Amino acid sequence: MDAAIIAVGSEMLTPQRVDTDSLFLTGALNARGVEVVIKLIAGDDRQRLVSAIRYALTEAQLLILTGGLGPTEDDLTRDAVAQYCGRPLVFSEEICAAIARRFQRMNRTMAEINKRQAYIVEGAAVLANSNGTAPGMWVEHEGRHIILLPGPPRELQPLFESQCLPRLDALLPPRVIRTRFYRVAGMPESDLDQLIAPVYGKYTNPATTILAAASDIQVHLRARCRTAEEAEALLNEVGTPIEKLLGDRLYSRNGDPLEAVIGEMLRGRGMKLAVAESCTGGMLAEKITSVAGSSDYFAGGFLTYTYEAKTSLLGISPEMLREHKAVSEPVALAMARAALDRASASIAVSVTGVAGPGQGNETEPVGTIYVGVADRDGSLARRFQFAGDRRRIRMLAVQTALDMVRRRLTGSIAGA
Repeated sequence: MDAAIIAVGSEMLTPQRVDTDSLFLTGALNARGVEVVIKLIAGDDRQRLVSAIRYALTEAQLLILTGGLGPTEDDLTRDAVAQYCGRPLVFSEEICAAIARRFQRMNRTMAEINKRQAYIVEGAAVLANSNGTAPGMWVEHEGRHIILLPGPPRELQPLFESQCLPRLDALLPPRVIRTRFYRVAGMPESDLDQLIAPVYGKYTNPATTILAAASDIQVHLRARCRTAEEAEALLNEVGTPIEKLLGDRLYSRNGDPLEAVIGEMLRGRGMKLAVAESCTGGMLAEKITSVAGSSDYFAGGFLTYTYEAKTSLLGISPEMLREHKAVSEPVALAMARAALDRASASIAVSVTGVAGPGQGNETEPVGTIYVGVADRDGSLARRFQFAGDRRRIRMLAVQTALDMVRRRLTGSIAGA
Protein backbone atom coordinates (compact mmCIF):
# COMPACT_ATOMS: atom_id res chain seq x y z
CA MET A 1 0.00 0.00 0.00
CA ASP A 2 1.22 3.47 -0.92
CA ALA A 3 0.16 6.56 0.99
CA ALA A 4 -0.26 10.26 0.35
CA ILE A 5 -0.40 13.07 2.90
CA ILE A 6 -2.06 16.44 2.43
CA ALA A 7 -1.41 19.15 5.02
CA VAL A 8 -4.33 21.58 4.92
CA GLY A 9 -3.98 25.24 5.81
CA SER A 10 -3.00 28.43 4.03
CA GLU A 11 -0.70 29.30 6.93
CA MET A 12 1.65 26.50 5.83
CA LEU A 13 2.11 28.21 2.48
CA THR A 14 3.85 31.07 4.27
CA PRO A 15 7.34 31.21 5.84
CA GLN A 16 5.84 31.35 9.34
CA ARG A 17 4.50 27.78 9.64
CA VAL A 18 6.04 24.41 8.81
CA ASP A 19 4.27 21.09 8.31
CA THR A 20 5.63 18.76 10.98
CA ASP A 21 2.69 16.33 11.09
CA SER A 22 3.79 14.62 7.87
CA LEU A 23 7.18 13.76 9.37
CA PHE A 24 5.54 11.90 12.26
CA LEU A 25 3.06 10.17 9.95
CA THR A 26 5.76 9.13 7.48
CA GLY A 27 7.79 7.51 10.23
CA ALA A 28 4.79 5.61 11.60
CA LEU A 29 3.72 4.46 8.14
CA ASN A 30 7.21 3.41 7.05
CA ALA A 31 7.53 1.29 10.17
CA ARG A 32 4.58 -0.74 8.84
CA GLY A 33 5.87 -1.03 5.32
CA VAL A 34 3.72 1.76 3.88
CA GLU A 35 5.58 4.00 1.45
CA VAL A 36 4.63 7.67 1.40
CA VAL A 37 4.76 8.59 -2.29
CA ILE A 38 3.21 12.08 -2.24
CA LYS A 39 3.15 14.99 0.19
CA LEU A 40 1.13 18.10 -0.59
CA ILE A 41 0.23 21.34 1.14
CA ALA A 42 -3.15 22.78 0.22
CA GLY A 43 -4.48 26.19 1.17
CA ASP A 44 -7.94 26.99 2.46
CA ASP A 45 -9.71 26.76 -0.88
CA ARG A 46 -12.29 24.00 -1.35
CA GLN A 47 -11.88 23.42 -5.08
CA ARG A 48 -8.09 23.32 -4.88
CA LEU A 49 -8.31 20.91 -1.97
CA VAL A 50 -10.70 18.66 -3.91
CA SER A 51 -8.24 18.72 -6.82
CA ALA A 52 -5.39 17.79 -4.46
CA ILE A 53 -7.43 14.89 -3.06
CA ARG A 54 -8.27 13.66 -6.54
CA TYR A 55 -4.63 13.76 -7.62
CA ALA A 56 -3.33 12.08 -4.46
CA LEU A 57 -5.77 9.19 -4.78
CA THR A 58 -4.68 8.48 -8.34
CA GLU A 59 -1.26 7.61 -6.92
CA ALA A 60 -2.00 6.14 -3.48
CA GLN A 61 -4.44 3.79 -1.84
CA LEU A 62 -4.31 5.61 1.50
CA LEU A 63 -4.72 9.36 1.92
CA ILE A 64 -4.24 11.21 5.19
CA LEU A 65 -5.38 14.83 5.49
CA THR A 66 -4.17 16.85 8.46
CA GLY A 67 -5.81 20.04 9.65
CA GLY A 68 -8.83 21.96 8.43
CA LEU A 69 -11.23 20.34 10.93
CA GLY A 70 -11.76 23.40 13.11
CA PRO A 71 -15.02 25.32 13.56
CA THR A 72 -14.39 28.33 11.30
CA GLU A 73 -15.53 28.91 7.73
CA ASP A 74 -12.03 28.35 6.34
CA ASP A 75 -11.82 24.85 7.88
CA LEU A 76 -12.79 23.01 4.72
CA THR A 77 -11.37 19.48 4.95
CA ARG A 78 -14.73 17.88 5.82
CA ASP A 79 -16.46 19.74 2.99
CA ALA A 80 -13.79 18.88 0.42
CA VAL A 81 -13.76 15.17 1.24
CA ALA A 82 -17.56 15.05 1.16
CA GLN A 83 -17.58 16.76 -2.24
CA TYR A 84 -14.92 14.44 -3.63
CA CYS A 85 -16.81 11.35 -2.45
CA GLY A 86 -20.18 12.71 -3.58
CA ARG A 87 -21.63 12.33 -0.09
CA PRO A 88 -23.44 14.76 2.20
CA LEU A 89 -22.21 15.97 5.57
CA VAL A 90 -24.37 14.56 8.35
CA PHE A 91 -24.87 16.25 11.71
CA SER A 92 -24.12 14.01 14.73
CA GLU A 93 -25.93 14.84 17.95
CA GLU A 94 -23.58 12.48 19.78
CA ILE A 95 -20.47 14.33 18.62
CA CYS A 96 -22.06 17.70 19.36
CA ALA A 97 -22.87 16.59 22.90
CA ALA A 98 -19.29 15.35 23.39
CA ILE A 99 -17.92 18.72 22.25
CA ALA A 100 -20.29 20.55 24.62
CA ARG A 101 -19.18 18.36 27.53
CA ARG A 102 -15.54 19.16 26.77
CA PHE A 103 -16.31 22.89 26.99
CA GLN A 104 -18.19 22.34 30.25
CA ARG A 105 -15.14 20.65 31.77
CA MET A 106 -13.21 23.83 30.97
CA ASN A 107 -15.98 25.96 32.53
CA ARG A 108 -16.83 27.41 29.15
CA THR A 109 -19.95 27.51 27.00
CA MET A 110 -19.71 26.00 23.55
CA ALA A 111 -20.11 28.61 20.84
CA GLU A 112 -22.62 28.02 18.07
CA ILE A 113 -19.79 27.88 15.56
CA ASN A 114 -18.36 24.74 17.18
CA LYS A 115 -21.37 22.78 15.96
CA ARG A 116 -19.63 22.69 12.56
CA GLN A 117 -17.24 20.15 14.07
CA ALA A 118 -20.14 17.76 14.67
CA TYR A 119 -20.70 17.24 10.94
CA ILE A 120 -19.20 14.08 9.47
CA VAL A 121 -18.94 12.66 5.98
CA GLU A 122 -21.81 10.23 5.50
CA GLY A 123 -20.64 6.68 6.17
CA ALA A 124 -17.39 7.73 7.85
CA ALA A 125 -16.11 6.04 10.98
CA VAL A 126 -15.62 8.66 13.69
CA LEU A 127 -12.22 8.81 15.41
CA ALA A 128 -12.73 10.30 18.86
CA ASN A 129 -10.30 13.06 19.82
CA SER A 130 -9.61 13.01 23.56
CA ASN A 131 -7.30 16.03 23.32
CA GLY A 132 -9.41 18.48 21.33
CA THR A 133 -12.84 19.29 19.95
CA ALA A 134 -12.31 18.13 16.35
CA PRO A 135 -12.92 14.39 15.84
CA GLY A 136 -11.12 12.55 13.09
CA MET A 137 -12.74 10.41 10.42
CA TRP A 138 -11.98 7.29 8.42
CA VAL A 139 -13.70 7.17 5.04
CA GLU A 140 -13.67 4.22 2.65
CA HIS A 141 -14.35 5.21 -0.95
CA GLU A 142 -13.99 3.14 -4.10
CA GLY A 143 -11.34 0.88 -2.60
CA ARG A 144 -9.35 3.77 -1.16
CA HIS A 145 -8.99 4.85 2.47
CA ILE A 146 -9.18 8.51 3.47
CA ILE A 147 -8.23 9.58 6.99
CA LEU A 148 -9.04 13.04 8.32
CA LEU A 149 -6.98 14.12 11.33
CA PRO A 150 -6.81 17.31 13.42
CA GLY A 151 -3.74 19.45 12.76
CA PRO A 152 -2.26 20.12 16.23
CA PRO A 153 0.41 17.45 16.92
CA ARG A 154 -0.75 16.94 20.52
CA GLU A 155 -4.12 15.88 19.10
CA LEU A 156 -3.01 14.15 15.91
CA GLN A 157 -0.33 11.87 17.29
CA PRO A 158 -2.24 10.09 20.08
CA LEU A 159 -5.34 9.83 17.88
CA PHE A 160 -3.37 8.27 15.03
CA GLU A 161 -1.54 5.84 17.30
CA SER A 162 -4.59 4.70 19.24
CA GLN A 163 -7.23 4.57 16.51
CA CYS A 164 -5.63 4.57 13.08
CA LEU A 165 -2.68 2.23 13.48
CA PRO A 166 -4.79 -0.73 14.71
CA ARG A 167 -7.05 -0.32 11.66
CA LEU A 168 -4.04 -0.13 9.36
CA ASP A 169 -2.48 -3.22 10.91
CA ALA A 170 -5.66 -5.14 10.12
CA LEU A 171 -5.57 -3.97 6.49
CA LEU A 172 -1.92 -4.38 5.63
CA PRO A 173 -0.21 -7.53 4.42
CA PRO A 174 3.03 -8.42 6.20
CA ARG A 175 5.58 -5.93 4.92
CA VAL A 176 8.47 -3.94 6.32
CA ILE A 177 10.67 -1.07 5.19
CA ARG A 178 14.28 -0.98 6.29
CA THR A 179 16.69 1.86 5.59
CA ARG A 180 20.46 2.16 5.49
CA PHE A 181 21.72 5.72 5.80
CA TYR A 182 25.29 6.29 4.62
CA ARG A 183 27.15 9.57 5.08
CA VAL A 184 30.21 10.38 3.00
CA ALA A 185 32.86 13.09 3.39
CA GLY A 186 35.32 14.62 0.98
CA MET A 187 33.61 13.67 -2.28
CA PRO A 188 31.42 15.67 -4.70
CA GLU A 189 27.92 14.33 -5.38
CA SER A 190 28.53 13.73 -9.09
CA ASP A 191 31.73 11.76 -8.43
CA LEU A 192 30.01 9.65 -5.80
CA ASP A 193 27.08 8.87 -8.08
CA GLN A 194 29.39 7.89 -10.92
CA LEU A 195 31.29 5.59 -8.55
CA ILE A 196 28.36 3.67 -7.06
CA ALA A 197 25.74 3.84 -9.86
CA PRO A 198 26.96 0.56 -11.43
CA VAL A 199 25.96 -1.15 -8.17
CA TYR A 200 22.66 0.43 -7.20
CA GLY A 201 21.52 0.83 -10.81
CA LYS A 202 20.91 -2.92 -11.00
CA TYR A 203 18.16 -2.73 -8.38
CA THR A 204 14.73 -1.14 -8.11
CA ASN A 205 14.46 -2.59 -4.60
CA PRO A 206 16.12 -1.28 -2.54
CA ALA A 207 15.54 2.22 -3.83
CA THR A 208 18.62 4.46 -3.72
CA THR A 209 18.59 8.21 -3.08
CA ILE A 210 21.67 10.45 -3.10
CA LEU A 211 21.34 13.75 -1.27
CA ALA A 212 23.83 16.61 -1.30
CA ALA A 213 23.68 18.25 2.12
CA ALA A 214 25.47 21.41 3.20
CA SER A 215 28.46 19.56 4.59
CA ASP A 216 28.45 16.02 3.22
CA ILE A 217 26.78 13.59 0.83
CA GLN A 218 24.14 11.16 2.03
CA VAL A 219 23.13 7.86 0.43
CA HIS A 220 19.83 6.30 1.47
CA LEU A 221 18.97 2.68 0.67
CA ARG A 222 15.31 1.69 1.31
CA ALA A 223 14.30 -1.95 1.06
CA ARG A 224 10.65 -3.07 1.07
CA CYS A 225 10.16 -6.74 1.87
CA ARG A 226 7.80 -9.15 3.61
CA THR A 227 10.10 -9.64 6.58
CA ALA A 228 12.82 -7.71 8.36
CA GLU A 229 15.26 -10.51 7.61
CA GLU A 230 14.64 -10.28 3.87
CA ALA A 231 15.03 -6.51 3.96
CA GLU A 232 18.33 -6.67 5.84
CA ALA A 233 19.65 -9.30 3.44
CA LEU A 234 18.77 -7.11 0.47
CA LEU A 235 20.40 -4.06 2.07
CA ASN A 236 23.56 -6.09 2.64
CA GLU A 237 23.53 -7.32 -0.96
CA VAL A 238 23.56 -3.77 -2.28
CA GLY A 239 25.28 -2.00 0.60
CA THR A 240 28.37 -4.17 0.96
CA PRO A 241 29.84 -3.42 -2.50
CA ILE A 242 28.92 0.27 -2.10
CA GLU A 243 30.80 0.41 1.19
CA LYS A 244 33.87 -1.13 -0.43
CA LEU A 245 33.81 1.44 -3.22
CA LEU A 246 33.47 4.35 -0.82
CA GLY A 247 36.33 3.18 1.39
CA ASP A 248 37.45 5.59 4.10
CA ARG A 249 35.26 8.36 2.68
CA LEU A 250 32.32 6.56 4.30
CA TYR A 251 32.06 7.67 7.91
CA SER A 252 28.56 6.61 8.99
CA ARG A 253 26.30 3.66 8.20
CA ASN A 254 23.38 4.72 10.37
CA GLY A 255 23.05 8.42 9.61
CA ASP A 256 25.06 9.68 12.59
CA PRO A 257 26.69 13.06 11.86
CA LEU A 258 30.46 13.37 11.73
CA GLU A 259 30.73 15.12 15.10
CA ALA A 260 28.93 12.19 16.78
CA VAL A 261 31.07 9.60 14.99
CA ILE A 262 34.27 11.33 16.08
CA GLY A 263 32.94 11.65 19.61
CA GLU A 264 32.39 7.91 19.88
CA MET A 265 35.86 7.23 18.50
CA LEU A 266 37.47 9.57 21.03
CA ARG A 267 35.40 8.25 23.92
CA GLY A 268 36.21 4.65 23.06
CA ARG A 269 39.93 5.41 23.09
CA GLY A 270 39.87 7.62 26.16
CA MET A 271 41.20 10.56 24.14
CA LYS A 272 40.70 14.31 24.47
CA LEU A 273 40.28 16.72 21.55
CA ALA A 274 41.22 20.42 21.48
CA VAL A 275 40.56 22.99 18.78
CA ALA A 276 42.14 26.27 17.68
CA GLU A 277 39.97 28.41 15.42
CA SER A 278 40.45 31.55 13.42
CA CYS A 279 38.08 32.11 10.48
CA THR A 280 35.40 29.74 11.82
CA GLY A 281 34.98 31.87 14.94
CA GLY A 282 33.93 29.10 17.33
CA MET A 283 31.77 27.13 14.90
CA LEU A 284 34.00 24.06 15.19
CA ALA A 285 33.79 23.97 18.98
CA GLU A 286 30.03 24.53 18.78
CA LYS A 287 29.65 21.60 16.40
CA ILE A 288 31.62 19.29 18.66
CA THR A 289 29.77 20.32 21.81
CA SER A 290 26.36 20.02 20.15
CA VAL A 291 26.65 16.30 20.91
CA ALA A 292 25.39 15.34 24.35
CA GLY A 293 28.18 14.00 26.56
CA SER A 294 30.94 15.73 24.60
CA SER A 295 32.57 16.78 27.88
CA ASP A 296 33.86 13.20 27.98
CA TYR A 297 36.29 13.94 25.16
CA PHE A 298 36.38 17.68 24.42
CA ALA A 299 39.28 19.34 26.23
CA GLY A 300 38.49 22.88 25.08
CA GLY A 301 39.20 25.41 22.39
CA PHE A 302 41.04 28.60 21.53
CA LEU A 303 39.30 31.32 19.55
CA THR A 304 42.16 33.23 17.92
CA TYR A 305 40.62 35.49 15.34
CA THR A 306 43.39 38.11 15.32
CA TYR A 307 47.18 38.08 15.17
CA GLU A 308 47.24 39.29 18.78
CA ALA A 309 45.02 36.43 19.94
CA LYS A 310 47.18 33.87 18.16
CA THR A 311 50.19 35.23 20.00
CA SER A 312 48.67 35.71 23.44
CA LEU A 313 46.54 32.54 23.56
CA LEU A 314 48.65 30.11 21.53
CA GLY A 315 52.13 31.59 21.78
CA ILE A 316 52.63 31.91 18.03
CA SER A 317 55.47 34.33 17.46
CA PRO A 318 54.86 37.67 15.72
CA GLU A 319 57.82 36.84 13.48
CA MET A 320 56.08 33.69 12.16
CA LEU A 321 52.88 35.62 11.54
CA ARG A 322 54.73 38.39 9.70
CA GLU A 323 56.71 35.94 7.59
CA HIS A 324 53.96 33.47 6.67
CA LYS A 325 50.75 35.40 7.42
CA ALA A 326 47.88 33.91 9.42
CA VAL A 327 46.46 31.98 6.45
CA SER A 328 49.30 29.55 5.86
CA GLU A 329 50.37 25.99 6.46
CA PRO A 330 53.05 26.86 9.07
CA VAL A 331 50.55 28.85 11.15
CA ALA A 332 47.91 26.09 10.90
CA LEU A 333 50.51 23.60 12.16
CA ALA A 334 51.62 25.91 14.96
CA MET A 335 48.01 26.50 16.05
CA ALA A 336 47.28 22.76 16.24
CA ARG A 337 50.49 21.98 18.13
CA ALA A 338 49.90 24.80 20.61
CA ALA A 339 46.29 23.74 21.24
CA LEU A 340 47.48 20.18 21.83
CA ASP A 341 49.99 21.26 24.46
CA ARG A 342 48.04 24.04 26.17
CA ALA A 343 44.86 21.97 26.55
CA SER A 344 46.78 18.81 27.53
CA ALA A 345 44.85 17.02 24.81
CA SER A 346 45.44 13.78 22.92
CA ILE A 347 44.73 15.31 19.53
CA ALA A 348 44.09 18.85 18.27
CA VAL A 349 42.78 20.44 15.10
CA SER A 350 43.16 24.00 13.82
CA VAL A 351 41.42 26.07 11.15
CA THR A 352 42.66 29.28 9.55
CA GLY A 353 41.57 30.78 6.26
CA VAL A 354 39.86 33.46 4.20
CA ALA A 355 36.09 33.11 4.49
CA GLY A 356 35.32 36.29 2.57
CA PRO A 357 33.73 38.13 1.08
CA GLY A 358 36.82 40.38 1.06
CA GLN A 359 40.49 40.27 2.07
CA GLY A 360 41.56 37.57 -0.35
CA ASN A 361 44.52 37.94 -2.72
CA GLU A 362 46.09 36.16 -5.68
CA THR A 363 47.95 33.61 -3.59
CA GLU A 364 45.29 33.15 -0.91
CA PRO A 365 41.93 33.91 -2.55
CA VAL A 366 38.59 33.84 -0.76
CA GLY A 367 37.79 30.24 0.15
CA THR A 368 41.38 29.29 1.02
CA ILE A 369 41.38 27.17 4.18
CA TYR A 370 44.23 25.47 6.04
CA VAL A 371 43.46 22.69 8.50
CA GLY A 372 46.12 21.44 10.88
CA VAL A 373 46.03 18.27 12.99
CA ALA A 374 48.46 17.38 15.76
CA ASP A 375 48.75 14.49 18.17
CA ARG A 376 51.53 12.96 20.24
CA ASP A 377 52.89 11.16 17.17
CA GLY A 378 53.23 14.15 14.87
CA SER A 379 51.33 16.79 12.94
CA LEU A 380 50.24 17.76 9.45
CA ALA A 381 48.38 20.52 7.64
CA ARG A 382 46.51 20.64 4.36
CA ARG A 383 45.21 23.39 2.14
CA PHE A 384 41.66 23.39 0.75
CA GLN A 385 39.90 25.69 -1.68
CA PHE A 386 36.14 26.12 -1.24
CA ALA A 387 33.59 28.09 -3.23
CA GLY A 388 30.50 29.86 -1.98
CA ASP A 389 29.48 32.62 0.35
CA ARG A 390 31.01 33.25 3.77
CA ARG A 391 28.57 30.97 5.60
CA ARG A 392 29.12 28.03 3.24
CA ILE A 393 32.92 28.37 3.28
CA ARG A 394 32.97 28.34 7.07
CA MET A 395 30.62 25.35 7.24
CA LEU A 396 32.81 23.41 4.82
CA ALA A 397 35.90 24.34 6.83
CA VAL A 398 34.32 22.95 9.99
CA GLN A 399 33.27 19.71 8.31
CA THR A 400 36.70 19.30 6.73
CA ALA A 401 38.43 19.83 10.07
CA LEU A 402 36.24 17.18 11.67
CA ASP A 403 36.97 14.78 8.83
CA MET A 404 40.71 15.39 9.21
CA VAL A 405 40.40 14.37 12.86
CA ARG A 406 38.49 11.23 11.86
CA ARG A 407 41.05 10.26 9.26
CA ARG A 408 43.90 10.86 11.70
CA LEU A 409 42.19 8.64 14.26
CA THR A 410 41.67 5.86 11.71
CA GLY A 411 45.25 6.16 10.46
CA SER A 412 44.29 7.03 6.88
CA ILE A 413 46.42 10.20 7.02
CA ALA A 414 49.88 10.40 8.55
CA GLY A 415 51.87 13.32 9.90
CA ALA A 416 55.50 14.08 10.46
